[in-house]
Formats: sequence, C-alpha cells, structure tokens
Amino acid sequence: MVFKPEHELHKRRLGRNVGVAVTLGLFILLVFALTVVKVTRGDPMQGFDHTVRPEMAVEGGAGE
Repeated sequence: MVFKPEHELHKRRLGRNVGVAVTLGLFILLVFALTVVKVTRGDPMQGFDHTVRPEMAVEGGAGE
C-alpha cells in the first residue's frame, strides 16, 4: 500500500493549527494563573447576589 505524498495545503494547515493550539494553550494558562493569584490572595470573594450585606454598608452615609 502506497501513501500519496502530502500536499502543500496540508502543510500550511498544520502550521496554522499548531499556531491556534499554542495561542489557545497560552490563553488557558493565563486564565488559570489569574485564578490562582485571586484565590491565594485571601481576599473575601463575594458575588453579586441581590441581597443586603451588612459588611458592605457605608456607616454614617447620606441614607441615614
């Protein structure tokens, strides 16, 4: 069984696919690194959950 020689188009696609894979991998590493830094800083992480949180209230503000 004889394989056909690879066409030039396939070589170009391979280079482009490798470039996209490297870019995607770097993006994933960036998001992971930012996540690790945010978690290890130790700041309290609270989401926006539409409830009143007393620790977020401003004391002596205009509303009192």
